[in-house]
Amino acid sequence: MKLIQSSIRVGLDKPVKLLHVTDTHLGLVDARDDERKHELAKRLSAPEKERYLYEHIAYAKENCDLLVHTGDLMDFVSHANVDKAREILADDHIFFIAGNHDYSQYVGEAWEDNAYRMNSYMQMGYGLGVPMFFNARVAGGVNIVGIDNSYYLFEDWHLWRLKREAEKGLPIILAFHDPLFEPSLFDYHMENMSERCTYLVGCDEEHLLQYDEFRAVQQRPNEATLRMIDYIKREPLIKAILTGHLHFSFESRLTETLPQFVTGGAYEGIARELTIL
Repeated sequence: MKLIQSSIRVGLDKPVKLLHVTDTHLGLVDARDDERKHELAKRLSAPEKERYLYEHIAYAKENCDLLVHTGDLMDFVSHANVDKAREILADDHIFFIAGNHDYSQYVGEAWEDNAYRMNSYMQMGYGLGVPMFFNARVAGGVNIVGIDNSYYLFEDWHLWRLKREAEKGLPIILAFHDPLFEPSLFDYHMENMSERCTYLVGCDEEHLLQYDEFRAVQQRPNEATLRMIDYIKREPLIKAILTGHLHFSFESRLTETLPQFVTGGAYEGIARELTIL
């Protein structure tokens, strides 16, 4: 396991520790899965992914109040992956919000939208046994709020639910799969990664000009998404954001007081221990 240590101060009487894990990308199949999924597994699976996952769980149980997994637990929807995910997420010490691969049938074979998401959700047997679209839990005086933004968009009901969570009056740690746009993160990705887009939520038109047309259409924010981002930046109870998706680690600030932590791929053993003081 490769552990990153981070901390924030929100004025707690007693520290809370979260282990942030993201992008495990399990690639399991069995006899119930079709030939295409077996081919995906040959190309994408690796035994260390599952080993790292159990290492992360063991470390969190020994050292942290909660393991927060921000999606892509599975690489694609298969019978074996769904069974394993349900087994893992039945553990009450794990908090989960979904990523795009948790709905992916064959990895990049189709335009992914709400209809695609719901088709996969129903195929799983109504999800993975835990909330996948919006999840919230209080741990040691901190409210962990997970929202599925895996297709680069928020919806107005997300904002309504987040405002209801803020009414509890507790410090909020947001958990998303996709990071929010921030200029230094955008620049780092464009300078160091091979893709000509950054997979960030809320990218403005000036920065979208650097994308090809497909990625610009895929990642262009709608009005509901912009309303959500504006609220996140203005709500003083929101103290930090935990995200993944990019498969590298990065720390920056959306505002002077709001840090965003991107954590690298758990499939490489990476996890972030966030101490909240």
